[in-house]
Amino acid sequence: MTAVALGGSLANAAAGEPGPPLWAALAWAGFLAAHLALNGRWWFWLLPSLLPPPLFVAVPALLLVLAGVAGDLAAGAVAAAALLLGARQSGLVPGALVRGARRPPPDVAVRIVSWNTQHWCQSTDPEPFYAFLRELDADVYLLQEYHHDRFDGTYRLIDDERRLRAAFPDHQAVIARGLITLSRLPVAAAVETAARRTLRVDLEMPGDGRILATFNVHIPVQLRLISPLRADFYRAVRSRAADRRQEYRGLLADVAYCPHPALIAGDFNTTAAIGDARRIARLGADAVALAGKVCPVSWQARPGLRWWRLDWVLSTPGARVHSYRFRDPRGLSDHCVQEVSVSLAEPDERPPAGLRVHHHDEGTHHALPLPRQDRPAGQ
Repeated sequence: MTAVALGGSLANAAAGEPGPPLWAALAWAGFLAAHLALNGRWWFWLLPSLLPPPLFVAVPALLLVLAGVAGDLAAGAVAAAALLLGARQSGLVPGALVRGARRPPPDVAVRIVSWNTQHWCQSTDPEPFYAFLRELDADVYLLQEYHHDRFDGTYRLIDDERRLRAAFPDHQAVIARGLITLSRLPVAAAVETAARRTLRVDLEMPGDGRILATFNVHIPVQLRLISPLRADFYRAVRSRAADRRQEYRGLLADVAYCPHPALIAGDFNTTAAIGDARRIARLGADAVALAGKVCPVSWQARPGLRWWRLDWVLSTPGARVHSYRFRDPRGLSDHCVQEVSVSLAEPDERPPAGLRVHHHDEGTHHALPLPRQDRPAGQ
């Protein structure tokens, strides 16, 4: 009976003038079809994919309700199909509802935080900034944006090492490429990476000294904050789409050839609705379900507008993530702090012969520069 009614509704809509619910459902379905076809394949689609991911569920759900109120079966069918097809773009984590009982992390687990500092207290008082960092009391810090914004699409590296070492006398600091890894654990090596916006630091874990490779990641942002009426706006989007592809290609290779269990964390400037999320899925297991949030978010465009998750924590076999939570940055950054507890599940393998290891000097003046200075203000 329902199929007959639906067929009649579709026939009536085709023969006559479709009602507003059907027009709206068809418009959204057309957008979704273009999104699924072009996302991650055409540089321009980086712009539409910046929509808040929950809209991919909220919009068709609203259309489904409106179709039900209007009694329009055709509109309801289109909206339901769009809801099912768009659910994976929404960033929702239904598994967070069925986490089950969690065992406390083992004694050998270490606490790791990852945080985009929003240009390293450039616009905030350093005292509360450093006090907040110390309060996090992490064994390992993976910090992004150790630089200041020039507000012209570029940034400048900074030297705040004296204050940093005074604030964290028990941590070793590895600094490169505008990234900082601070560790209470012994640093085994800082390893050169193909990805130019990643800092890999291998750490000796408590107990037997096995190695955990940490990848501190900052993928370039998609656009410059200039008028979309200017040609430079679109040239920047196209250029940065290529930069992002190169970064992900390098990072995928770096992780694939890493001989140790790895934790990959940072600001990926990527939501579930952006095509690069497919590349993220190939890096490792996403730990976000452990956060217990059906709609996890980590970035806010402005205070009170936190609809996007741009920050990720991933692990490869052998690295076990026991807990995961987002911590409020208290107005010090537009990104939440990611906090995880991690241990190793099994012995790592011997490094393959010929592995190139490069020990970075810890000084900022030796931080590896990027090949280009035209970098987004949002990094």
